[in-house]
Amino acid sequence: MTSTDTPVRVVVPGQHLLAALTGPRDQHLREIERQFPTTSITVRGNEVLLRGGDAGRVARLFEELVGLLERGQQLDDPTLGRVIGMVRADERPTEVLTHQVLRGSKGRAVRPKTAGQKRYVDAIAENVITFGIGPAGTGKSWLAVAMAVQALQAKQVQRIILTRPAVEAGERLGFLPGDLMAKIDPYLRPLYDALYDMVDLEGAQKLLERGTVEVAPLAFMRGRTLNNSFIILDEAQNTTPEQMKMFLTRIGFGSKVVVTGDTTQVDVPDGRSGLDGLERVLDGVDGLGFVHLDAADVVRHRIVADIVAAYERDGGGRRRG
Repeated sequence: MTSTDTPVRVVVPGQHLLAALTGPRDQHLREIERQFPTTSITVRGNEVLLRGGDAGRVARLFEELVGLLERGQQLDDPTLGRVIGMVRADERPTEVLTHQVLRGSKGRAVRPKTAGQKRYVDAIAENVITFGIGPAGTGKSWLAVAMAVQALQAKQVQRIILTRPAVEAGERLGFLPGDLMAKIDPYLRPLYDALYDMVDLEGAQKLLERGTVEVAPLAFMRGRTLNNSFIILDEAQNTTPEQMKMFLTRIGFGSKVVVTGDTTQVDVPDGRSGLDGLERVLDGVDGLGFVHLDAADVVRHRIVADIVAAYERDGGGRRRG
């Protein structure tokens, strides 16, 4: 055990790394001291000296931060917060945040931003069918589309199919102008948006025109067998049990499936969600995995994570009023 009088030393290899580590006007150091109040931090030259009861954990935090900076990761306030959370949970941020899924349309690397998201992309890679269950803002659909585009580029599949249930396919949908696809388009728009993040607009249009990428409502899957495809069923909490069974039995040879959903946002008219109880029903099926994401995996504005956490504390609210 290290005494509080003997500092724990972390050597930072390079002045440019030290500047990024401490942050503008040492704001990163101040935040780390705020998060670990029993530990004092002193910077001398290229060394960080740590004293106090949590010095060992804070040293590991600094080592992880240096490792991220050495790999070209930008250290901003949200990233620092996520890294601190992962170190507290005895996770390895350097393994999570440097895992590149894809290079997006604007040259930006698509990477998991939390340990839960890393488990999610690993599960997609390892399983035939992966269920990603969690609240808004956890990157369920976005990362699934990234994995689909990566699989297409690697020629692991021949096409991508993106589908969602159109839960208002009755009277209210009829008030929208246009033909059937025009009416359904608003439900599918989030999937188009994720696709445009991964592939530039012109490239995405070509993929859609060729049928290499198909975006369609879930009802269009009936009667088909989907071979050599990467299929994403989004907003699956709004399927009925019959629709879920229909979809899962469409899967053919050489295909991979991701099903995403948020069980607190059920809009099925009678409340019979195809996700309810499904993990119990499918327990023990080989090649299938469930990944549960929560408020810690929300990567939108901080207030979104706080709202999700508040609902989780209140019991989840399985139905919306």
